[in-house]
Amino acid sequence: MRTLRLYWRLQRAAMRGAVQYRLNTLIGVVTGVVYQGSGFAFVWVVMHTFPTMAGWSLREIAFLYGLRLTAHALCMLPLSSLIGIEWLVREGELDRVLLRPLNPLVQVMTKRMGVGQVGDLLTGLVLLLIAAPPWTPGMIAFSLLAVVGGALVEASVHLSLASLSLRMLETFALRGFLDDVFSKFGSYPMSVFGGVTQWLLTFVLPVAFVAYVPASVLLGRAEALNVPVLVAYGSPLLGLALFTLAYRFWERQLRHYHSVGS
Repeated sequence: MRTLRLYWRLQRAAMRGAVQYRLNTLIGVVTGVVYQGSGFAFVWVVMHTFPTMAGWSLREIAFLYGLRLTAHALCMLPLSSLIGIEWLVREGELDRVLLRPLNPLVQVMTKRMGVGQVGDLLTGLVLLLIAAPPWTPGMIAFSLLAVVGGALVEASVHLSLASLSLRMLETFALRGFLDDVFSKFGSYPMSVFGGVTQWLLTFVLPVAFVAYVPASVLLGRAEALNVPVLVAYGSPLLGLALFTLAYRFWERQLRHYHSVGS
């Protein structure tokens, strides 16, 4: 609990620091909205040419897109600082982090706040609210769990890459590749892709569990998934399991970390 309280205080300090530059904050949020909005605009144009995509209507794909985008924003708002972990290692700044009596991951996470991700979050929420089927209490509860679970799935990948940076120093290309996979494949029904690709995006790199699987449950399409229905309904738990494993991997890599001066 003490760590969580300190995390929240440090995150609020980072938030206050970010909003001090009001114009920069506004530009960051607007840029996020425009970038993500233009991505969905492309889907809208395609769907006006082809009324359905693998049996999914425009409204259903908008819901899937919004769910993935909301989960992505919830992941990156606290974890955007992990992108700079390689710089911390190369410049020896991580040594300072390790000397302080506070969880190193909390310190790295609270170095800055991702302003652009606020725009991602706003866009995702708008799409969810517009495209969602009639809400029920059960659907609201599962949607909240799905967003958190999807965020944790993506967060586990980013944390694992940050852990590798402690030993490999350079993971920029791999990070860019995986980010593209999550953003470009995760916003569409997995049934669009071939059998091998769909299997890889479900059981090797769990892109499908960020939004596609929970969206299928919420839209009444769970029977068409290539995973058991029980697994589909329990998909939010996968995020918790994967993030726990990723955190253990982070701790293990920290124990083997060597300072640039050593």
